[in-house]
Amino acid sequence: MRVPRQQEQQDFTTMSLVDSVRRTIVPIHKEGYVFIAIGVVATLVLGQLWAPFGWIGTLITLWICYFFRDPVRIVPQREGLVISPADGRISQIATAVPPPELELPAEPMTRISVFMNVFDCHVNRSPVAGRLTKMAYTPGLFLNAELDKASEDNERNALAIETPAGTIAVVQIAGLIARRIVPFVKEGDPLGQGERFGLIRFGSRVDVYLPQGVVPLVGEGQTAIAGETVLADLSGNDIGRVFRGI
Repeated sequence: MRVPRQQEQQDFTTMSLVDSVRRTIVPIHKEGYVFIAIGVVATLVLGQLWAPFGWIGTLITLWICYFFRDPVRIVPQREGLVISPADGRISQIATAVPPPELELPAEPMTRISVFMNVFDCHVNRSPVAGRLTKMAYTPGLFLNAELDKASEDNERNALAIETPAGTIAVVQIAGLIARRIVPFVKEGDPLGQGERFGLIRFGSRVDVYLPQGVVPLVGEGQTAIAGETVLADLSGNDIGRVFRGI
């Protein structure tokens, strides 16, 4: 029995609406539940005192929901690729020695820094597949995460991931507003490329340390997407790229 054309159009419209909602309303990470609950309670209380407070509280609560979003990402699959661990802007590409707590050789490595503002997704993902051989938390200051000295002075959580092509270091750095780094993994765990390994609350930065000589495939100022943007190719199959702003 053939479905009437009008019914087909209605079904198509409904499917399009559902697909649009799925693209707009993404899953929220469980780390955000307590903050959302606080926002809801505060909104209800303040709204009783003065109606405009309630509207302000509603906007703040919606922003908290947006901040703790945890969207699905499509991870590029090819041997040797290094994927961005964070959403945000490539704030710096430099040469630096990895944090001493990782106990790696004190030799310069290529460091790619991704700065996350308060509107970026803050769930961090493993840039490579490998084994987490070292994870070290270091308390510290809460300087602007874009400052170069934030790599040494700020609260941070450093990870060393062993891969067949060498060890990749990843450092989560708390920023001016951030006050806690939340890990999802522990030493010895295997990590899949793009797997969630932690979260930084409210504004921060993630550094990726690559072996010296590895050519970055991103440029400063470029926007990166965690789990999707290719930062480098350890196999050396890509000779590099040139960037220009438009």
